[in-house]
Amino acid sequence: MQTKFLNENIYVKSYASVGSFLEKKSRYGSYLDLIIEDPIANRKTWEEAESAFQKTAFTLALKKASLNNENIDCIFAGDLINQCMASSYAFKEIGIPFCGVYGACSTMALTIISAANLIASKMAENAAAVTSSHFCSAERQYRFPLEYGGQRTPSSQWTATASGCTLLTKNETDIFLSAYNIGKIVDLGVKDSANMGAAMAPAAADTIMSFLHDSNTAPSDYDAIFTGDLGEIGSNLLYGLLNKENIDIKANHHDCGLLLYNKEIMDVHSGASGCGCSAAILNGYIFKEMQRGTFKNILFCATGALLSETSSKQSETIPAIAHLINFRRK
Repeated sequence: MQTKFLNENIYVKSYASVGSFLEKKSRYGSYLDLIIEDPIANRKTWEEAESAFQKTAFTLALKKASLNNENIDCIFAGDLINQCMASSYAFKEIGIPFCGVYGACSTMALTIISAANLIASKMAENAAAVTSSHFCSAERQYRFPLEYGGQRTPSSQWTATASGCTLLTKNETDIFLSAYNIGKIVDLGVKDSANMGAAMAPAAADTIMSFLHDSNTAPSDYDAIFTGDLGEIGSNLLYGLLNKENIDIKANHHDCGLLLYNKEIMDVHSGASGCGCSAAILNGYIFKEMQRGTFKNILFCATGALLSETSSKQSETIPAIAHLINFRRK
């Protein structure tokens, strides 16, 4: 069975989200805990700025939980920069055991699952899951220098300049995770790095079908099903793939790539992407609405395109993955 059901619930102690000026303009910008208007965050480089976003999200989550660094047993963190550079530099001086995690845009779910497993194994009491992305650092690594001014294709997505942190604990709170599904790599041969929604949709469909089968549930059993950052094109492909299996999620499906920005007034083409996309929505909109009781039982399925700058140059296909977590509220 691909889905893992926890013997004991793992609880969300606190959460925090940080964005920049573009995220502030979005329809859910008011849910973010902090807006850093200047995307370079008064640092020398975009990469240093992304580290600052991550460290800020972690610090805010600690403060909201009334905890100190000494109370955190381990940090699981990741980003899109080579060798998880933003995460490593964010926490290199903080003195907490650190695990760098890479799952592309699915990293928010993967870090939460990793932190939850450490707590479930009785090896930790509190653990942090942190992710980030930055439009400028991602563009420089994967595409073109910003000064190049290249045109973006309609299928492309806008990398979020944002970060999110979830603090997990063994001690009871209102929000908890009771099950998760670690996805399998799915590659249907998509090669267009400007159309990652098409590459990721099959992975999302595979993981969602697996979870529904293992849990013997239907989409209607959940208040909402959130996918990571499929965008407009990927979301429509997801509906088609699931419909072939007689599964209809359209009524209660929401994609973080379509929630983060307002496509009607913002030129982000197919939507948002990046590790910070689902991280900001989860640790902003989703958890705050769960706290209010709007959602009591949701699926969070973060998606990732496992390409690199090297694989794209070598015309390789784009493997994709999706990890799913069932969050519930008492």
